[in-house]
Amino acid sequence: MFTGIIQGTAEIVDIAEKIDFRTHTVRLPPELLSSLQPGASVAHNGCCLTVTAIDGDRVAFDLMRETLRVTNLGALAVGDRVNVERAARFGDEIGGHAMSGHIMAAAEVSEVVESENNRQVWLRVPAALKKYIFVKGYIGIDGISLTIGEVRGDEFNVNLIPETLARTNIGTRVVGDRINIEIDPQTQAIVDTVERVLAERG
Repeated sequence: MFTGIIQGTAEIVDIAEKIDFRTHTVRLPPELLSSLQPGASVAHNGCCLTVTAIDGDRVAFDLMRETLRVTNLGALAVGDRVNVERAARFGDEIGGHAMSGHIMAAAEVSEVVESENNRQVWLRVPAALKKYIFVKGYIGIDGISLTIGEVRGDEFNVNLIPETLARTNIGTRVVGDRINIEIDPQTQAIVDTVERVLAERG
């Protein structure tokens, strides 16, 4: 489980490609290396990945075909940076909201609005996710726990404070970029349950 409170960004330093498979290696910040072992979970842009090898501050992760298909991780190149968060532990403060690290789809950045102390990003979601998007709902954006601001059709926005811009990679996102989306699990469960009950009642 993750909280959506990004602990830093990590640079991609190596990529090894195979058929429908990729291993990428990141350089983790020193504060995230403590007690890290192969088999541990680390979220990259919100996607839960498993540590496969550790060499100093260089940590490797395998990406399977489904991960490459659904998320934006397959589009990364050496030198790109990803948002990282280590798995939450019992007793940790949850400052965001509970997140599974299971990405449902990628949304396209449709507009970026800059102001003096704020950055507003609009995203266009696939039609299948529209039913989960509502004002003030929780959502995971490249692993960042955020609150939905406005909704218009198949688009919604999030408002970003300077601290979020400084701590994550979202300040570099531009129109056309694809961003990983995780719907709040509680929202998903409620919407799907109501939808099923109404369908059963005809």
